[in-house]
Amino acid sequence: MTKQIRFMETVLRDGQQSQIATRMSTENMLPIIKTMDEAGFHSLEMWGGATFDSCLRFLNEDPWERLRRIRKEVKNTKLQMLLRGQNLLGYKNYADDVVREFVMKSVENGIDIVRVFDALNDTRNLKTAIEACKEAGGHCQTAISYTTSDFHTVDYFVGLAKEMAELGADSICIKDMAGVLTPATGFELVSRIKDSIALPLEVHTHATSGISEMTYLKVAEAGADIIDTAISSFSGGTSQPATESVAIALSGLGFDTGLKMDKLEEIANYFNPIRDHFRNEGVLNPKVKDTEPKTLIYQVPGGMLSNLLSQLTEQGNADKYDEVLAEVPKVRADLGFPPLVTPLSQMVGTQALMNILAGERYKMVPNEIKDYVRGLYGKPPVAIKAAIKEKIIGDETVITQRPADLLAPQLPAFEAEIKQYAKSTEDVLSYAVFPQQAKDFLGRREDPFYDVPLQTVNVKIEIQ
Repeated sequence: MTKQIRFMETVLRDGQQSQIATRMSTENMLPIIKTMDEAGFHSLEMWGGATFDSCLRFLNEDPWERLRRIRKEVKNTKLQMLLRGQNLLGYKNYADDVVREFVMKSVENGIDIVRVFDALNDTRNLKTAIEACKEAGGHCQTAISYTTSDFHTVDYFVGLAKEMAELGADSICIKDMAGVLTPATGFELVSRIKDSIALPLEVHTHATSGISEMTYLKVAEAGADIIDTAISSFSGGTSQPATESVAIALSGLGFDTGLKMDKLEEIANYFNPIRDHFRNEGVLNPKVKDTEPKTLIYQVPGGMLSNLLSQLTEQGNADKYDEVLAEVPKVRADLGFPPLVTPLSQMVGTQALMNILAGERYKMVPNEIKDYVRGLYGKPPVAIKAAIKEKIIGDETVITQRPADLLAPQLPAFEAEIKQYAKSTEDVLSYAVFPQQAKDFLGRREDPFYDVPLQTVNVKIEIQ
């Protein structure tokens, strides 16, 4: 019997986010959308993540209009987005009324699959988004933020998958944002989850560490239903493995991929000049195409590696790079082994940087780290030791309830604040998640005398 494996194509979201800081415009995408719709993909990831911020801040685009325009062209393939649970697309928790409305409007405007994750794997932070997605008629895929530590065992992740299934997930994703899922562990984890729950299972990884293709082979053999890849133009390095290469390899091993190779070639031929344009403009940093085995040693995502080096270089401390890198896993252990995914990856990296530059651990502590220790992001995977807690927040009380339970409804206030420019609920939601960027975008759209320019002049390009 022929084995099946389906593909989710990431070039419109994670592929371009990983390599060109999400600078691809809707106009860059539209000419090839119909071909992508005919290629046989399970889904196209094209929204969420950093696309929202980038549309408003750099591209002078309405992200909701991007979704509607692409939805109009796509007839056969599911459209997929990435959502950070109670954080939505930002870096803090939002009240339930905002989360519910955002998810409902995402589905209403054309999203089929909402992939929702929490940086701490605290399922309390997924509950509202799951309920809203299902209420709106969408497919809710809950994602396990995969990481490694003595605590993060295969047993733990299998238990987490079961918990997500009980919460109402329609499918499960193993989200390996750092590219540290090894072939052997991937095989065991997929096998165990497939034996435990009767839901479709998707695997997401990055090519950063150099093992992603081997991992995809083993998870396919173990029974994964879907894998995430990027068309070759924006593949490799900090992005996903190349769609065409993985498809050819798995097809040769007896898997039915459902993909049309002539369409994939057409898609790659279309995106190659776009990639070259961003390379020539200096947006595509050659480093993001590198293989970085240190990822497997330090368990640090590739984008985090490049950002740390960039910060240190700007401050004239590039010689401290290895020292800061070695400090990252120590800080992560102090903080209860949080997965290094947004926003925790930025927070842990910043704290490691401060520890080294200050010459004393936790002499300087950002407010975000203090809030994390206070419990305002959710429950750490492992309890934070009393000595570390005391050093960071003294004798302050740590909350134990779901953080969003402390938040009063926020939507009415957002509506009042942006009523001068908002024409729709979608406009209000844009303002809710990115207040300044959305206000500037909506101001330029509605008021010819609104004088805040688009942030494209002298903008520092950061690979996220």
